[in-house]
Amino acid sequence: MAGWRWDAAVVAERATTQATAERERRALVGIAAALAIFAVLFAIVRTNRSASADTALTLKLQRRRDPWFDRLMRLVSWPGFPPQSRIIPPAIGALVLTLGHPIESVFQLLAWGTGGVSFTFKRIMRRPRPSADHHPRIRVAVARIGGSSFPSGHVLNYLGVYGFFAFLIQTWVKPPALRRTLVGLLASLVALVGPSRVYLGHHWATDVSASYLLGTSYLIGLIGVYRRVRAWLAG
Repeated sequence: MAGWRWDAAVVAERATTQATAERERRALVGIAAALAIFAVLFAIVRTNRSASADTALTLKLQRRRDPWFDRLMRLVSWPGFPPQSRIIPPAIGALVLTLGHPIESVFQLLAWGTGGVSFTFKRIMRRPRPSADHHPRIRVAVARIGGSSFPSGHVLNYLGVYGFFAFLIQTWVKPPALRRTLVGLLASLVALVGPSRVYLGHHWATDVSASYLLGTSYLIGLIGVYRRVRAWLAG
């Protein structure tokens, strides 16, 4: 009976190892695919071949004049502007630490590293933001923005900060109703921030599309490293 138990444990351990390896393989494939598409978008924008399509998409989205939609788009973008954009990410890390998860708190702060990714590519691209100079019917909402339009710092930071926070909630929060509600709210925030940036006239559609690809790659990679660290600490 003892031998059977040992064999069962070995089989279970091998199955877990194989499942982990397969999960990591899928993650690497996903990262590679996202970065490849990002590279294509980067080249298209760099050679100024997306201007007409970007303008058309901006005008189409800005045709919506519903008051509730306008409020929603402004509300979704609000956490990404300073000073709240500099307060909320470390506050989430502090909250996770307070709840007794120091490793998770460190990784939650590392998720904020998307800000550095955004800064780097903005310096490389230096793309002008939308304005009436591109088309007289483009509306630009008044806000504290600056720098290059490509990529969208909002989208990148939301994917990193709120995406990883949603992952932690999905992993650690036990009550199903609370878990689904919180993850749903965070996922909605991440999904809507891209359209809101175009609607408000602060970014082009290719800016936010590239940011979703780049941010998703960062998030998948960070989750993979986190799982590795947790497994190592568990022995």
